[in-house]
Amino acid sequence: MGVTRENKMETEKVGRLLFGMAFPAIIAQVINVLYNIVDRMYIGHIPEIGADALTGVGVTMPLIMVISAFAALVSMGGAPRASIMMGMKDKTSAEKILGSSTSALVIVAVILTALVLVFGEKMLMMFGASENTIGYGLDYMRIYAMGTIFVQLSLGLNAFITAQGFAKTSMLTVTIGAVANIILDPILMFGFGMGVKGAALATIISQAISAVWVLRFLLSKNSLLAIRKEYLKIDLGIFLPCVGLGLSPFVMQATESIIVITFNSSLQRYGGDLAVGAMTILSSVMQFSILPIMGLTQGAQPIISYNYGARNLSRVKDTFILLLKSTLVYSTLLWLSVMLFPQVFASMFTSDARLIAATVSALRIYMAVSLLLAIQISCQQTFIALGNARISIFLALLRKVFLLIPLIFVLPLFIEDNVTAVFIAEPIADFIAVAVTSIIFALQFRKLLGKSPSVLRSQVTLES
Repeated sequence: MGVTRENKMETEKVGRLLFGMAFPAIIAQVINVLYNIVDRMYIGHIPEIGADALTGVGVTMPLIMVISAFAALVSMGGAPRASIMMGMKDKTSAEKILGSSTSALVIVAVILTALVLVFGEKMLMMFGASENTIGYGLDYMRIYAMGTIFVQLSLGLNAFITAQGFAKTSMLTVTIGAVANIILDPILMFGFGMGVKGAALATIISQAISAVWVLRFLLSKNSLLAIRKEYLKIDLGIFLPCVGLGLSPFVMQATESIIVITFNSSLQRYGGDLAVGAMTILSSVMQFSILPIMGLTQGAQPIISYNYGARNLSRVKDTFILLLKSTLVYSTLLWLSVMLFPQVFASMFTSDARLIAATVSALRIYMAVSLLLAIQISCQQTFIALGNARISIFLALLRKVFLLIPLIFVLPLFIEDNVTAVFIAEPIADFIAVAVTSIIFALQFRKLLGKSPSVLRSQVTLES
């Protein structure tokens, strides 16, 4: 079975293989969004307190993003390297990467849980909470923090299932958890009268179910790579290169957290709780816009990494071209939907008329050039799949740190409508980042394909 699956990476038609692996990954990404978005939908419709509760939970997003970012630091660096090792027929090294990554995820989870429980309230106030909304944010975050271990294992280890080509199994990981979350949310929030606390409890129970599913698979005979006791000790010779490669997706998600903090603090200053509430909805819609694209890139990543390791360079090129076309089609269709029907998206999250009005006007501005992000994400994730950490980290920093954060602070100095100025920062940063990314990719892609991946093998310390 293992040989047949690996042969498919090298011989099956690229289109069939990409969409066969990407479709479950896309479904998984869309479903994964539901973990937090469904919570916000239910919370925003709580009678009388919905708008304040939604804003309060919205300011917890930076912490949730950071927790997910650390899972990406380990897994999105380890999984592509494991794929490359499999392409080089080096299963031992791939399993050592998996073992070190598993232990690292557990350690990170313990540290993050302690930090959030101790410093959570101070962080939420820094992130844009007010006296009216801090209580809701704390209720949600304190419970969510207790489930950090489940988030790390379910998100982090699931990437290693995808890396082996088991896209459907990977999809089931998040499907099982998301369905459980959708069912538990109304039961705990309204049936048991737990409100925001019920939403958080439903989420961590769902993540626990997903974590058990992932571990069960990776410990079974169905997995090509297995979690083995002898490989659980973190070997720095193996793990540090994974961290280096994982820095790019980590930076992407961690800086997204910083972006939310920057947006919320600026909007709280210029527009109060209403503007922060609108930002919660905007970021949710943008999340929905980007994550299916990430699903496509996750479907492409094992194909690119495996064939790069096997030196099937024509398949690497064909996979990237198809990936780029597919992501552009999706992002364009969603962009049109947002531009034409912003009120539909706003109404999904709240029934408050003032909040809907504020969101509708901001949504068209905030996502004005979001269709172009498909180009940046496809190019950046391809660099990761090829094992190039340096370029992917720069591209991750470019859009958010070098462009967006300064623009959020600078534009209100020149535009009279300060709230609008903050939202305009997003499309300006997106356009510049896509232009720069396209140029760098055009110059570097051929060079990277000309380099041998054998250097990756020398970075792995094999125990005797």
